[in-house]
Amino acid sequence: MGVPAHPEDELCVPGESSLDPALCEQLAALDRADNSTLTVSALTSETGQALSAASTFAVYVNVGIDHILPGGLDHILFVLALFLSSTHWRSLVIQITMFTLAHTVTLALAATGVIAPSPGIVEPLIAASIAFVAIENIFVREIPRWRPAVVFLFGLLHGMGFSGFFGELRLPADQFWSGLVGFNVGVELGQFAVVAVAFALALVWRRLSDKQT
Repeated sequence: MGVPAHPEDELCVPGESSLDPALCEQLAALDRADNSTLTVSALTSETGQALSAASTFAVYVNVGIDHILPGGLDHILFVLALFLSSTHWRSLVIQITMFTLAHTVTLALAATGVIAPSPGIVEPLIAASIAFVAIENIFVREIPRWRPAVVFLFGLLHGMGFSGFFGELRLPADQFWSGLVGFNVGVELGQFAVVAVAFALALVWRRLSDKQT
C-alpha cells in the first residue's frame, strides 16, 4: 500500500509494454533518483509526436486499472467490505458513489499540489478504514444511516493514497487533466470489476447451497 511504489511499472515490460515508452522511462527515473526537480515532457507516440488528450486519457485508464488490479489490495478489500455489508443494490450503489466522489476530490487536490498528504499518516488510516468496515460488518446487522458519510470520509483517505503517482510524475498542463481523469476512470473500472466478480461468486455460492438443501 506504499504511496511511493509504482504498481503501474508492471506494465513497462520490455517488448510487452502497454504504456507509452516515454512514460515508462520517466517512471524508471522516479525510482532511481531524487526527483524533486523532475518535470515530465509531453507523452509521445513511437513516431515522436505528442499524444493527443484522448490518447493520454486511454494510457492512464490502463494505469488506473493496473493500480487496482492487482496492485490495489487496500482498495479491493474496502470495496469487498462494502459489498459484503450490503443486502440491497441501492445501498451498495450509494456507498460506492460516495466513495468514488470522495477519492476523486482528494486525488485531484493532491495531484494539483493543493494538499500534500504524508504517506506515514495516510497509509495507517487507510488500513484502519478497512478494519473499521470489516468489524462493523461482523457486529452490526443493519447498515447505519450514517454509513455513507463514513464511507465518504474514508474515500477521502483512499484518494490521498492514490496521489503519490501524480504528485511525483508532473505531467504538462495540456496533458495533466486528461491523464488524471483517465487514471480515475481506470480506478473505477477496476473497482467495478471487483464488485462484478464478487457478485458472480455470491450467485454461484447461493446456487450450490440451494442444491445441497
